Amino acid sequence: MSQRNGNSAFFAFGMYVAVLGILAILVVSGQADARSSHRAGQFDYYALVLSWSPSYCAVRRHGRRDPQCNGGRPYAFVLHGLWPQYERGWPQNCRMKNRPWVPKKVISNMIDIMPSPSLIIHEYRKHGTCAGLSAKAYYEEARRLFNKIVIPDRYRHPTVSIHVSPGELEKDFLKANPKMDADMISVSCSKRSRLREIRICFSKEGILRPCGVNESQKRLCRLPEIVLPPVRDMRKYPPRPL
Repeated sequence: MSQRNGNSAFFAFGMYVAVLGILAILVVSGQADARSSHRAGQFDYYALVLSWSPSYCAVRRHGRRDPQCNGGRPYAFVLHGLWPQYERGWPQNCRMKNRPWVPKKVISNMIDIMPSPSLIIHEYRKHGTCAGLSAKAYYEEARRLFNKIVIPDRYRHPTVSIHVSPGELEKDFLKANPKMDADMISVSCSKRSRLREIRICFSKEGILRPCGVNESQKRLCRLPEIVLPPVRDMRKYPPRPL
């Protein structure tokens, strides 16, 4: 190769690297702009997320040290969080005037339905800040909406595994909650066919409403059958290693 051709190739490669660098900067800048565009209190609806505690505990490596799984109380459905959502997508980690601090009293008041202090703190920082509410007000609203939902008797304290289709699980909740329609609830499952959580959608005023794209059933669980591990004392039945 002549020196002239070599210089041309080197120049072309340099231009290629420079273009890639510019594109990377634009992508990062765009992502930063998207994050900064989230404003506290600006969202379309809430997703009340109820997780199946036995599924969570079944895969915990250190369940004995986890307050949710250490046998202090046998949990079934627990509050995972209250998520401000857009019709498509969601805000998170919104900026607030004050530091997103969760007082100990707020944590202690929620521990009966949300059995992990670290989860309570995490959920407020990630999702609660986008509700535009203080930690106290946010968790008061979360409890209020949680109390609106009637858990069907079948899922209150099962001592054996329940095998059910996502559709049947939804029907059980619709029967127990007559004001709820099928487009207001969705079921999420894990790759191991365990129930992960259910999501129930509310307006910003706390009224049941249809969910957005985020809660599409095809997106959250397509399995024909899912398993709900039983509720049991984790001191006698500790979680198995993964």
